Amino acid sequence: MPSPVSADRPAAQPPGRGSVEALITQARRLKGDVDAVRRDTRSDGTDPEERWQRALCDLALHQLDDLDAHLAQLRDGPQPAPAEPAAPPAPAAAPSGSLLSRVGSAEWDLLTDEATWSGELYQILGLDPARPALTLDELPSLVLDEDRPKLTAMVTDCLVDAKPIDGEFRVVRPDASVRTVHMMGEPVLGADGGTTSMWAVLRDVSELRRSQLTVRETRDSLHRHRRREQTEHRIAAELQEAVLPPWRGSLRLPRQGPGALDLAAHRLPAATPTLLGGDWYDALELTDGQTLLSVGDLTGQGVAVASGMATLLGAVRGMAMTGTDPGHLLTLLNQLLDTTVQPALGSAVCCRYRPETRTLLWAQAGHPAPLLYRDGTGRVLNTPDGVLLGASSGAVYGQSVLTLRPGDLLLLHTDGLLSGHDRTAAADRLLGLAPRFGAARTAQDCVRTVVEEFGGAGREDDACVLVAKVTT
Repeated sequence: MPSPVSADRPAAQPPGRGSVEALITQARRLKGDVDAVRRDTRSDGTDPEERWQRALCDLALHQLDDLDAHLAQLRDGPQPAPAEPAAPPAPAAAPSGSLLSRVGSAEWDLLTDEATWSGELYQILGLDPARPALTLDELPSLVLDEDRPKLTAMVTDCLVDAKPIDGEFRVVRPDASVRTVHMMGEPVLGADGGTTSMWAVLRDVSELRRSQLTVRETRDSLHRHRRREQTEHRIAAELQEAVLPPWRGSLRLPRQGPGALDLAAHRLPAATPTLLGGDWYDALELTDGQTLLSVGDLTGQGVAVASGMATLLGAVRGMAMTGTDPGHLLTLLNQLLDTTVQPALGSAVCCRYRPETRTLLWAQAGHPAPLLYRDGTGRVLNTPDGVLLGASSGAVYGQSVLTLRPGDLLLLHTDGLLSGHDRTAAADRLLGLAPRFGAARTAQDCVRTVVEEFGGAGREDDACVLVAKVTT
């Protein structure tokens, strides 16, 4: 095949075989590293980030496969088309690792109207190498109808205006499979400056384009997923903000009389802001002069959980207003959760505080018990019977009664407060705050202490803390 360079341009010297072999070794080593990353990526399709990483790895492997094949062809040189093949070629596409499925070359002599193709090009187009190569006029017969104008324009610009060819088109092979071919070429000029022939390198980029399409689709899917997550998080945050108690800082309940509670609460967010859970806290003065205290947590994250939390908290407030005792209230709350369309599990502590006698009647449903701090020490209250909400349709919840003293401090919290810590050590640390609580003037000071100790980075889950201090 004539040299694909113009008459007044010297041919480039081929690179040394040793340097090409070194490049092949490096490319294959890199391909092995990328493949190892790909194998470590989950393939169950549940995580958009994992799908994105896997798609990029697949694209990189296709690129490296191409590089490996191109370097091998550079080392071995183009393969001529056999004049008489031993058997007709199979119409199916060559394996993805085959050099013959990668790059072919061609030259069309404009003076003799002859075409010369390499054996690789016959393989790419799925044609019998025993047949004559197609002329420039015949080549469009292989191209999809909608891509023919593109090919015609590229060839015309090359022959008439001496512009290089660089574009893609799709061909239909004899087996009806469609392949995407990237064509690069230049005119070959004669001594008089006129075009005497045109040469081109044609590359089968079908697999590469499919990988790029997968990457684009995965990227778009990831963007849509992120936008949906951001929207859901905003809605869940707004819903949670709307249903949690409107008061901030300290609150005194009941507002008049002895034995009142100095109250303060805080929600500690998870380290990952998108993980907005179903934690709540509440303090409410009831019609009979008693005070409702409650904390709880509904499993899961997102809008559905925030909506379920709002439903539960509304039910707690409504039943407490009717005078329902904590144990029976949790029994009814369990039945409510059991009848919801979307099953869920939850935990809660509900308390009714009577200021005249300073007595606390409380019940729990699979939730950490309140902590009592008295005279500089802290302890966990003895827990009455109670399983998780939604775990058993016929569950019955026990109650406990505790008489409090002036200066006593109760701390209620959701399970997430101790997440990310050794739970035994964290619980001991929480009880160890007793001396600092004893020196604190208000419940708000105590909440600040808890946040200082447990509100740092690395929190795995949302958490709520509610502090109630008995006034004199």
